[in-house]
Amino acid sequence: MKAALRIAGVFLLILSFTSISKAAQTMNTQTLNAKQQAMVAIAAFSANGDLEKLKPALNEGLDTGLTINEIKEILVQLYAYAGFPRSLNALETFMAVVKERRAKGVADETGKEPGPLPTDKSSLEFGTDNQTRVVGRPVSGAIFEFAPAIDRFLKAHLFGDIFQRDNLDWQSRELETIAALACISGLNPQLRAHFGIGMNTGLTPAQLEAVVAVLSDRVGAEVGANAGEVLKTVLNARNN
Repeated sequence: MKAALRIAGVFLLILSFTSISKAAQTMNTQTLNAKQQAMVAIAAFSANGDLEKLKPALNEGLDTGLTINEIKEILVQLYAYAGFPRSLNALETFMAVVKERRAKGVADETGKEPGPLPTDKSSLEFGTDNQTRVVGRPVSGAIFEFAPAIDRFLKAHLFGDIFQRDNLDWQSRELETIAALACISGLNPQLRAHFGIGMNTGLTPAQLEAVVAVLSDRVGAEVGANAGEVLKTVLNARNN
């Protein structure tokens, strides 16, 4: 009898702990609005190639009010971090989702097209300016001296041609980037850097903790735990 009571007590304790954890997770995610949470899920499933989970995430994103062009922009930018194959697969999945919704009579907002790029500077020039702004300092280092082409591509194409497109703000671009990097193994140095860049664009520590909570809930506990540890090191370094 006593043994049975002890087992029941342990079960209730585990159940209680689980409920508290889920409640805390819900509170954490509330620092991101519904659109931002959808962005995180879309980027995560696109980056890890889980197209089965990506499809409902795309539907959810449209239902929250993300426009077709905003989601397209998320998936286009993704190629710079997860590669063309993941980006193309995600875009094909999104095309199918849009087609299915239109067949059902759902009229999703197309959204804003990106405006023209500056004509008074080259992509390398305004890309270098953008990179310096989001990182907080000019970017240099041995790897860029070893392979100058990658430095030029980062500045001119990623931070120039892509980040200069004005149909997605920089905070949204960093939310997407952080979610994608967190879902690709071996990229903790880049994830660490983009947690910092995210805060430089105005994302708060609470919002970044919410990203971790969404990843834990939607992608998996292991992914969320790793991202949480990386974020902790970034926040500790900033506070010291």
